[in-house]
Amino acid sequence: MGSPIVLGIESSCDETGAGLVRDGKLLGHAVASSMDEHARFGGVVPEIAARAHVHAFNPVVRQALDEAGLRLSDIGAVAVTTGPGLSGALQMGLAGAKGIAYALDVPLYGVHHLAGHVAADTLEHGPLPDPCMVLIVSGGHTSLLLVRDLARDPIVHLGDTLDDAAGECFDKVARVLGLPYPGGPAIDRAARDGDPRSVAFPRPLTGPRDDPYAFSFSGLKTAAARWAEGHAGRELPVADGAASLQEAVADVLTRKAVAACAEYGVGTLVVVGGVAANSRVRSLAEERCRAAGVTLRVPPLRLCTDNGAMIAAVGDLLVRAGAEPAPLNMSIDPSAPLEYAALHPLAAGEAVAVQ
Repeated sequence: MGSPIVLGIESSCDETGAGLVRDGKLLGHAVASSMDEHARFGGVVPEIAARAHVHAFNPVVRQALDEAGLRLSDIGAVAVTTGPGLSGALQMGLAGAKGIAYALDVPLYGVHHLAGHVAADTLEHGPLPDPCMVLIVSGGHTSLLLVRDLARDPIVHLGDTLDDAAGECFDKVARVLGLPYPGGPAIDRAARDGDPRSVAFPRPLTGPRDDPYAFSFSGLKTAAARWAEGHAGRELPVADGAASLQEAVADVLTRKAVAACAEYGVGTLVVVGGVAANSRVRSLAEERCRAAGVTLRVPPLRLCTDNGAMIAAVGDLLVRAGAEPAPLNMSIDPSAPLEYAALHPLAAGEAVAVQ
């Protein structure tokens, strides 16, 4: 008999996701997004996101089960994002996941959201090489990681963002350029008609004395805003600005990631997270990895943004590794650092009961 079917629940921000995974194979998944409700505010409103999760939870789980041709009783374990993310949104997902786990009397696992992004690639390309280099790029996170056994080993941070993440930079500059939210896809579309060499935007933290693997996009965001202000009273060349900004971000991300592969003798680079869907990040990563003799792995577009399949993938790895399930009083940690794939935080003042 094979491993149990794992249901994964993701609710860290504005997507409600459910996925079903068994032995590394994706059986079905569904995502409901509340992005349209946030667009008029130019960013995610936590209260709206939490309310949307309440309404979407049951339909999304049912849709994932229907796609897989399964019943609720077929689920053998439940995995859920417990951090980082929006507090109210995380609480909604955890409450739903606990309800299903308790009703079915199956083990529950807490999962770090960013580990989910890493595991998403395994659903398309199989097990991760040990070791591999992982570049996580999303709206809230930009990190360069050395990953060994995702289910068992600590995750080594080579560099993280010191301020704005790459996706956050895209969102904020998009507003300056008059583009809609979310900014990443809008800038990618606008850049198709622009010249990436038209604006000499800076490449942050690429000097010889800088931390070689840290990231900073706040200065780039400011440079783009100043460039736009310099066109006051004149038509703003949005396409050129978008293309040049995108080129600067892709240049920094891929330059550092490929350099880290060379320094640490790692032959595989995995690029994950919402910004991994950016066309220029993907194409420049392909170009530089090919030149360096590094194998590049990027999940398909449908698995780059937040989804329940990636959380189920981590849960599946934890189950097969024999990891301990979460305690009954597991809570959330909205600002949890990425140290291990499993994340079983407890509410303040609580402790695991000794059996």
